Amino acid sequence: MSDADINELAKHYAGLKARPPPAGTASAAEDAAGKRLADDCAGCHGDKGISSDPAWPNLAGQQREYLVTALKAYRDGNRKNEMMAGLAKGLTDADIAALAGYYSRLRGQ
Repeated sequence: MSDADINELAKHYAGLKARPPPAGTASAAEDAAGKRLADDCAGCHGDKGISSDPAWPNLAGQQREYLVTALKAYRDGNRKNEMMAGLAKGLTDADIAALAGYYSRLRGQ
């Protein structure tokens, strides 16, 4: 790509508006579980899923299925990150679903 092409592409993406995450239909119990489990994530990913450190990705507003897939991959050893693997190893499928649902319903940046 030429420099002009890259600049045009950057302008296009910079002009897009972020969409709020879908409201979802989580139960109060699942929401509470997700919020409780998210306490373990807040040190790196922020209290509301928005990281203050660019080294750690934002989780707020991510697609639910992406988060489920990523967390299961960390838990099962298919995605390599020592810290994430350690945190995810004790998560059940229900825990992962609650966390993914919680973060997917938060408003991203």
